[in-house]
Amino acid sequence: MVDHRRQWPITDDLAALRENIQRYALRAGLTGSRLDDLVIAANEAAINVLEHGGGAGTLAISCDGGVLAVDVADHVGVLRPGAVPDERPTGRGDRGFGLWLMGELCDAVTIDRVPGQSTIRLSMQVDDGAADEGAAPVGRSARPV
Repeated sequence: MVDHRRQWPITDDLAALRENIQRYALRAGLTGSRLDDLVIAANEAAINVLEHGGGAGTLAISCDGGVLAVDVADHVGVLRPGAVPDERPTGRGDRGFGLWLMGELCDAVTIDRVPGQSTIRLSMQVDDGAADEGAAPVGRSARPV
């Protein structure tokens, strides 16, 4: 089990960032569709930093007590706690589809905000292969914000 924290800057090279996330999460024990879900959610969070968070930020990943956490921080601080929609946005110009998707893909999504920085945490329980590949992840429907 990986237990040390890794951090990378968020740049236009999202492919390298996705590769780093995938490599770390695999070593931590996340596999299959759950691994794919985490990579997609983290990629979406990084894109949001580039498009809406001032164009610069950091992504940190860690695993502690069987929970894999990805923290994506921007340098603007406009994302507020509670911004993750419970229902899918309509697609008629509404914002929030990426945040909704992150909430659907991860076990938990939380947002913290301090002046000049917003941090979204994407969390996944690492099962170490005990769960059925097709089963819904623990806590997916419960999204603490």
